[in-house]
Amino acid sequence: MGLDAPSPRHYPRKPADVYLFATCLVDQFAPEAGLDAVRLLEREGIAVHFPDDQTCCGQPAYTNGFPDEARAVARRQIQVFDRPWPVVVPSGSCAAMMRHNYPKLFAGDPVWAAKAAELSGRIFELTEFLVHVVGFDHRDAGAPCTVALHTSCHARREMGVHETSAALLAGLGGVTVAQQARAEECCGFGGTFAILQPDISEAMVTEKVASLKESGAQRVVSADCGCLFNILGRAAKQDEIAGRAEPSLPGEHIASFLWRRTGDPR
Repeated sequence: MGLDAPSPRHYPRKPADVYLFATCLVDQFAPEAGLDAVRLLEREGIAVHFPDDQTCCGQPAYTNGFPDEARAVARRQIQVFDRPWPVVVPSGSCAAMMRHNYPKLFAGDPVWAAKAAELSGRIFELTEFLVHVVGFDHRDAGAPCTVALHTSCHARREMGVHETSAALLAGLGGVTVAQQARAEECCGFGGTFAILQPDISEAMVTEKVASLKESGAQRVVSADCGCLFNILGRAAKQDEIAGRAEPSLPGEHIASFLWRRTGDPR
């Protein structure tokens, strides 16, 4: 399935209220990234609302050829995020699904197509929101370090938010961003691709890990947990095979990285 080029969009003024769509991976495996995203937004004077009955964005069903199941999931999210507030998503992949593919799912249904289009216009990836809506500008209180940025395929090609992630890191005075040789290449995760094509996925992530290490970065930062878990998991397996006690390539979600370096130490 091809990826659409990101289209220009109008950014609103900083709102008083937003929703947080946590994503499955953040909710189940990286809750600290979601909490740090909330902290970043609340520090800007924004009330963050988290509907308890939100679920998946529907991308697994959609990309595996189950449009009816994907529509059922999408309908639920449309109903849950019903107030006219921006929906901030700490994942370019999930944000792309909700912004670009929800309207496609309901193209033949005038009623739901209108609802999907309305929600689509309120979907913002986290770094996009911090840069273009919030105007993120906070002093870097962390020790000097060198990091590499990995941007997911959907974040880069559908959402165009690789630039906002890079801008946030560039604004941190103590952070040097290392340039990796394969910055635009996929990490090999691709959701169920890693399950259906494990050998190809392993080869891809092995090359990605090597590229990140060769950049001289002390850690990797990403705005997408799927990619991050894949990269860190492969690096950890290499460490295990080599008998290394300390991780050779640690990493974290960009929300946690930003909060750790600019948040109130209390």
